[in-house]
Order: sequence, then C-alpha cells, then structure tokens
Amino acid sequence: MATRVFIVDDHYMVIEGIRSLLQTEKTIEFVGHAMTAASCLSFLQMQQPDVLLMDINLPDKSGIDLCREVKDKYPFIFILGLSTFNQQSFIQKMVANGASGYVLKNATKEELMIGIRTVMKGKLYLSDEAAQSLQKKNNSHIPVLTRREKEVLALIAEGMTNNEIAKKLFVSSTTVDTHRKNLLAKFDAKNTALLIRSASQMQLI
Repeated sequence: MATRVFIVDDHYMVIEGIRSLLQTEKTIEFVGHAMTAASCLSFLQMQQPDVLLMDINLPDKSGIDLCREVKDKYPFIFILGLSTFNQQSFIQKMVANGASGYVLKNATKEELMIGIRTVMKGKLYLSDEAAQSLQKKNNSHIPVLTRREKEVLALIAEGMTNNEIAKKLFVSSTTVDTHRKNLLAKFDAKNTALLIRSASQMQLI
C-alpha cells in the first residue's frame, strides 16, 4: 500500500521539485499540497495523509507552531520538517512539537525516501546535515518529547491505563495508544516497564 504524502510549502517550485523527484516511486502517492497553514488545516479536516512534508517558514504561521497544532489534532500523521536552515534550534523545536524528522531542501531523492520510510516505522529521521548540526553541540541521547508525550509518559509512570489517560486528557484511547507507541519508539523500549525505567534513568519522570 502506497504512503500518502502531502506537501506544505509556500514555494511552488519546491512543491513541484519534490513531486517530480518522487513521482516515479510506486510506494508514494501524492494527495495534494498547501501553500499556507490555513489551507493545510482545511485539507486535513477532509482527509489525512500518512506523511506531511512541512516547511518551517509559512506566510500565515510558523511551521513549528503548525506542527504542534497538527500533531495535537492528528497524532497519527507523521511530519517531516522541511527547510533550507539547519540551525540546531529549528530542528529541536520541530521535533519537540511532534515532528518525526527534519530534512533540508537540498536533500537527495534517496535521502527523502529514507526519511519517509523511517518516520513511517515510527522512528526519528534527521538528514545528514541536520544530524551533524545537532551533534555539534548536543551529544545527549535523551529523546526529545512533545508536550503531550511528556504528559502521557507521566501518567503511564503512575500506572494508568490507556482509557484512564484518555479520560484525564480528554482525548480518545486510540490517540493515547499512538502516543504510547511513539514513546516506545523514541526510547527504543520493547515494553512499558523498559520505557519507564529508561525515562526514570534519564530523569524525565
């Protein structure tokens, strides 16, 4: 089954460039594009793609803020940040707001495909330059968690079930399950017990 990809970027040449790069890939299905945050949110009300390629600079809203908004409403959508900038702060903010990866606009087709496949597995992907930018100042192995993931992690540590967490946070149990799976992937933990132990060792709970 093809991975449904949606592009959010205010430059038509970028949209067409990515589309032409990946159009021969049988595993990719383009479902559309948006040039503003508002039009992106309108599209998502009608249908949800598997992966959003999201520029961090949009005319009506920061892609960093849009990323958080999308992940709060649609936690099952994977977001790959898309930018010409590889500053550490941009990368960290995108990931903290729920992005599953960060790709520079000069990425090759192979890099983009690896990024899409990686995030579809629930893992974090950083293009080579983005990863190097983080490693320059940050050698920590502590995973970057979204605000919601931190809340879910704390409640998991208290021994609460998905249904109990869902009621407390006013979200569906499916949403909580998605957050739980994302947490397991970020901590590379096979089960909840290992997740709690790792988070405790890293002083995150």
